Amino acid sequence: MDAEWIIQEAREYVKDRLKSEPSGHDWWHIYRVAEWAKRLADQEEADPLVCELAALFHDLADEKIVPSKEEGIAAISAWLANHGADAPLVDHVLEIIRMMSYGGGGGKPMSTLEGRVVQDADRLDAIGAIGIARTFAFGGSRGRLMYDPAEPPRTIMTQEEYRSRQGTTINHFYEKLLKLKDLMNTPAARREAASRHAFMEQFLAQFKHEWPGE
Repeated sequence: MDAEWIIQEAREYVKDRLKSEPSGHDWWHIYRVAEWAKRLADQEEADPLVCELAALFHDLADEKIVPSKEEGIAAISAWLANHGADAPLVDHVLEIIRMMSYGGGGGKPMSTLEGRVVQDADRLDAIGAIGIARTFAFGGSRGRLMYDPAEPPRTIMTQEEYRSRQGTTINHFYEKLLKLKDLMNTPAARREAASRHAFMEQFLAQFKHEWPGE
């Protein structure tokens, strides 16, 4: 199997699937996650092919994008096999995709270095300036209120509650995004997350300052 060829084919396939996705889980999100996954893989000496393939395909098994996780996993598995990926590579990529979702914060730790790399890359794109933009894009696509001072953030959520349409976009910062800095796996991701986290805190302070219209 030609690694460079399968990566290029995967990029074209995923780009075609997600180029018009309006929820912040579009091709450019995938592109950024793949770029960070390559960078972190190089620093951590992780398998670059596993990391980039998992980064490229990870949202095609996300229930925000596809009808079910199982259906998405099956489609990714078939695509990889049809493009010459051997069973160990397919299994490793799928294991990462199955485990990397935040899902309310109750997920199990990644079992492989490659999984930790890809999870960090995805989480970095959920915070900072890009994270803020994506959060409001997602909230708008789901018909969520931007903010309601009378509705406090949820502190404990099941995966079902996390996936629900309840809550406001601002609450999502407290329910998930501000927690991600301390969940990073790799040193490089922790360093990058610190500045992005600080930017979100600054944004939220300014938002709350402007909200009353005073």
